[in-house]
Amino acid sequence: MKNLKGMVERMRERIPRGMKIEVEAKDLREVEEALKAGVDIIMLDNLDLRDIKKAVNLVHGSRLTVHGKPIIEASGRITLENVREIAKTGVDRISIGALTHSAKALDISLDIMT
Repeated sequence: MKNLKGMVERMRERIPRGMKIEVEAKDLREVEEALKAGVDIIMLDNLDLRDIKKAVNLVHGSRLTVHGKPIIEASGRITLENVREIAKTGVDRISIGALTHSAKALDISLDIMT
C-alpha cells in the first residue's frame, strides 16, 4: 500500500461526499496503514482467526482515524462452518464467497422448436 494516505486524500477530493473508501488489508501492517490513511472500511482479506481478533482490537483501540472508526469486514477463507467464530471476533461485516462459488448452477435453456 504505497502512499495510501495520499491516495485516500486525493480520492476524498474527487468522490461525492458520503461515498465510502474501502481497502483490503492482507496483514496487520496493512490494517495499521489503512487506519492512518483514514479509510471508511477495512476488508480483512484471508486473515486467520487470531489475526482477525488482533485487527479488530487494533481498530477499536485506535485513535488514528480522521473519519471515525472504520467498518471492519472479514473476507476470504470464511465458510458456513467457521462463520460463527468469525462473527464472535467483533467484525462488522462478513463476506462468504462460498455462498456463490459453491452454488450449483441451474440449467435453464430455451429451445425453439419449429
